[in-house]
Amino acid sequence: MSTEPTASESDGGSITIDQQLIEEGTHQLSCEIEVLEAWLVELEEQDARDAETIAMRKSYDDMLRSRKEMLSSLTKQAARQAVAG
Repeated sequence: MSTEPTASESDGGSITIDQQLIEEGTHQLSCEIEVLEAWLVELEEQDARDAETIAMRKSYDDMLRSRKEMLSSLTKQAARQAVAG
C-alpha cells in the first residue's frame, strides 16, 4: 500500500488534496517565485534593448505570473479544505 500523498474526489465532486502535498507544493512554488524574481532583477541590470534580454524577461515574467496563479489557487484550495474539513 502506498504512503504517497494523493488527491481525491470528495462527495461534492470537488478535489481534495492531502495536506502534506499542499505544503510541499506551496513551498516549491514559493521557491520558484523567489528564483524568478531574482532572475528578473538581474535582467533589469542588462541592456533592455537586447533582443535576447527582452525575450528572457518576457519568458520569466510569464513563468512568474503562472507560478503566482498556481500558488494562489493552491492557497484557496487549502483554505476551502480547512473550512470543509
